[in-house]
Amino acid sequence: MAIQDIYPTALRLLGRPVLVVGGGPVAARRAKGLLDAGAQVTVVAPAASAALQELADAGLLTWEPRPYRREDVDGVWFVQTATGDPAVDTEVSQDAEAQRIWCVNASDHEASAAWTPAVAVVDDVHIAVNAGGDPRRAMALRNAVATALDTGDLPLRRRRAHRGSVALVGGGPGDSGLITVRGRRLLGQADVVVADRLGPRELLNELAPDVRVIEVGKTPGHHPVPQADINRILVDEAQQGHRVVRLKGGDPYVLGRGGEEAEYCRQHGVEVEVVSGVTSAISVPAAAGIPVTHRGLAKGFSVVTGHEELSEVPARADHTVVLLMGVGQLRDSASALGKAGLPADTPVGIVENGYLPNQRVTIGTLGSIADQAEAIGVANPAVIVIGDVVRVSPFAPSHFKTADYSTTTPNRPRTNQTIPSNTPRTTSVLTP
Repeated sequence: MAIQDIYPTALRLLGRPVLVVGGGPVAARRAKGLLDAGAQVTVVAPAASAALQELADAGLLTWEPRPYRREDVDGVWFVQTATGDPAVDTEVSQDAEAQRIWCVNASDHEASAAWTPAVAVVDDVHIAVNAGGDPRRAMALRNAVATALDTGDLPLRRRRAHRGSVALVGGGPGDSGLITVRGRRLLGQADVVVADRLGPRELLNELAPDVRVIEVGKTPGHHPVPQADINRILVDEAQQGHRVVRLKGGDPYVLGRGGEEAEYCRQHGVEVEVVSGVTSAISVPAAAGIPVTHRGLAKGFSVVTGHEELSEVPARADHTVVLLMGVGQLRDSASALGKAGLPADTPVGIVENGYLPNQRVTIGTLGSIADQAEAIGVANPAVIVIGDVVRVSPFAPSHFKTADYSTTTPNRPRTNQTIPSNTPRTTSVLTP
């Protein structure tokens, strides 16, 4: 194995004087990085770029508008050359070497006593990559490592004592690929995960063996862990110094009790972060090719649970109604909407287990859907969509696709429309 004559380390320059020789874009980038590290920066250059001038005008650094002098390196801790003139950069580098001051020579990395790595910051982790003096190679590697940390593919979890906190993470409709990058990262940092039944369960298998998973999942009519107890679990675990992730299905703020949990944490002095997720109210219909709004069909939508009063919802087929947790009350909900004036032939779609391998789509009308659902045993988790937008679904029967909207919608679906290749395999049950 070849011996590398470098010793990777990190400089702590807070409050210490440093010198940048040069006034162009490279000098500006290096000066900004040194300022971010808390250094006292002096720039020496006959002319300075607009970016450097702005920093100088703001009082963040000192600019000496003149050529370099040997005494400029006196008393500094670190030197960066970036003049674009190899002769000047070499002179600065040699003067720094004579005083045993670390210097990065931008003109000649082989002659440079120090190299500036490609750097990324993910939370409080700093990633620095040197790649044999090849900056583009270093940046590519830096970006790959940062992305792996962002997505939770590399361990970012703290191992030393830290302050406890709670993150309410929306995991999307259940498919592990639909959690956000931020949510995935926080899950990878968790000491304790308080998990719902409908979140992305596959991600729990990727947790470290010592991460505790507390199951608090609910099913219709069966809440083994009441909400008040869930609130207390979050606070108790955080107050013990744990990083707690409340992994929820969909979005924590869309009919998900996330507001209650966040409020309880704040009332007890616990730091809480809310990470929005892909809400099932929109994403699950999309898995069946049903948009909640569509030009010429619907300009707005309402999201309610099947347990709530529907009398205030606009009773029009051009206003989409999305029912969550509504299977048990489907017949009553359909009746309520009918009494409010919604026509019995209004299209209705039910999507069970959205984005999962056993996804099933049932399409009917307001007048028929309750009987259909009962006959085939529709069960939660399911999202019910009521309105003309159901006509757009590739699973809708052909006579649903003859509506007047075809004259105003150039890209209306064809009767024989195929299902996109990334759509889960679906069993479709249509109205007679």
